[in-house]
Amino acid sequence: MSKIAVWGVAVRDHLVRFFSVFSYSRRAVTLVWQTSVPLTLFMVLLTLIAGLLPAAMAYTGKLIVDATVAAMALYQQGQLQLQPVLNYVVLEAIFVLLLAAAQRGLSVSQSLLRVQLAQQVNMLILAKAQTLSLSQFEDSDYYDKLNRAKNEASSRPISLVVRTFGLMQNAIILLSLGTLLAQFSPLILLLLVLGAIPGFIAEAKFSGDAFRLSRWHSPESRMQIYLETILTREDCVKEVKLFQLAPSLLQRYSDIFSKHYKADRALTLRRDLWGFLLGVIGTCALYLAYGWIVLSTVTATLSLGQMTMYLMMFRQGQGAVTASLSAISGMYEDNLYLSTLYEFLNQPAEEKDGTYSAGPIPGDGIRFEQVSFTYPGATKPSLSDINLHIKPGCSLAIVGENGAGKSTLIKLLARLYRPQQGQILLDGLPLQHWQQQVLHQRIGVIFQDFLRFQFEVGENIGTGDVRYFHDELRWQLAAERGMAASFIQNLSGAYHTQLGRWFQNGQELSGGQWQKIALARAFMRQDADILVLDEPTAAMDAQAEAQIFEQFRQHCQNKMAVLISHRFSTVRMADQILVIEQGRVIEAGDHRSLVQKKGRYAELFELQAQGYA
Repeated sequence: MSKIAVWGVAVRDHLVRFFSVFSYSRRAVTLVWQTSVPLTLFMVLLTLIAGLLPAAMAYTGKLIVDATVAAMALYQQGQLQLQPVLNYVVLEAIFVLLLAAAQRGLSVSQSLLRVQLAQQVNMLILAKAQTLSLSQFEDSDYYDKLNRAKNEASSRPISLVVRTFGLMQNAIILLSLGTLLAQFSPLILLLLVLGAIPGFIAEAKFSGDAFRLSRWHSPESRMQIYLETILTREDCVKEVKLFQLAPSLLQRYSDIFSKHYKADRALTLRRDLWGFLLGVIGTCALYLAYGWIVLSTVTATLSLGQMTMYLMMFRQGQGAVTASLSAISGMYEDNLYLSTLYEFLNQPAEEKDGTYSAGPIPGDGIRFEQVSFTYPGATKPSLSDINLHIKPGCSLAIVGENGAGKSTLIKLLARLYRPQQGQILLDGLPLQHWQQQVLHQRIGVIFQDFLRFQFEVGENIGTGDVRYFHDELRWQLAAERGMAASFIQNLSGAYHTQLGRWFQNGQELSGGQWQKIALARAFMRQDADILVLDEPTAAMDAQAEAQIFEQFRQHCQNKMAVLISHRFSTVRMADQILVIEQGRVIEAGDHRSLVQKKGRYAELFELQAQGYA
């Protein structure tokens, strides 16, 4: 293949890639239309008006000059006729006012639409996040996509639409001006377009470079956000101060900025330098046209009014062409950034929801059958060949070292993950066939890393069952079961006390009090028959722990209870005990039988008993 043919193929491929990016424009326009139909229609009307008025103003200017020349000739003959000139001046003033009003209306519409659209896009992003699986949340690629979508995409749809309307406006301007300019010479239209193309090519090229640079920066930008969090959050500041971390964290933050700044500065300098050099071509085209029009006026080919009109039209036309090409370049850049939004929104959601609300064997309870699970990207299974059966009215305790797979088992039970091998059944039905809402309503859970909502006390408890989020009677009953009622009554606003320090009059709790709030949250679901407690008393004293588990035993009749704890004083109360080591069940039984077996459980129990001796 010849070099010319290779070059032609390269150009074609580049153009295909360039214009393929514009596939997001239709989706952005649809999004804006769905956000506010009245504002969108208003912008269309104002764009049409703003597009037609410049040509009308230029032609009126020509009429003013010609009428002025005619009035001067009559005045030399002794006649004073100012009415025609004044009429044209008033007409042009009206056009100027209408154009100013249209532009102001466009600005107001865009501002209002920008706010609404940013909210709409953010809602789309947040709603999409709720459809993704837990494994996606634990993937760094997810956070890169989310960060890019949040940083740029909320402003890009309105920017794209504004540029689209601007392109429409300039197209109308060019059509109306071009019709009049063509009467002078069709070649001047060619000169008008060719003068703006080099700058457009440079702008499009550097827009793509800026986008690629932004994607490259994304992981480090997230690190900067994380460092900001560490340096400003109340739950981080204790260790930052005590361990004197601030200087090293600030330096790391500054190093990331310096690295980004160097790359951004190099791109900015290249972009502006080439923009200036190629802009010279457009300036030369402008003054070449000026010379041509002036020469035609000197040789009496044009009248003074026509010269004024054509000069004004060429300048306006050049501005319209430049603005149009700039809009196309900007639309290209906006589409690039919009691709990050739809890249996030197009992520495959978690598996389809099941359709069943009951199992074929009511009362059979929970069964794990040869269940194995490996975290994405990991090479070693977290759980292997897990078999267990929990019947209603029975409790199961799981013990083992940190990292043995205990919390992973809980996440599988809650269908936050799906096992790669084996199956988990509830009442004889695999979990994936249950309606997720029905399944989750049957589970009351406190995770080891439970959330400390910066809400009021009652709302913190109410999150355990959103159906009764504002039900104060439910709050109080759940708080009593979670042993939180006594200290809540002593708070300044009882159940309406603001918790945390993020908001005004917020009150912080101790670790044990927060854990009781989380326990109360688990008891909010009164109809839940599966209670899961993952290290529920780790921050409590021994007396509080004993009281909690006495309550727990009283309210677990006819329920299935799963307990994870390192404290054998509570584990021994369970009907069944599993000992997990490196993802496998190595022992199973009740407390008495496991102690008599003198295996791993007995060893751990003896070690902990010696600690209390």
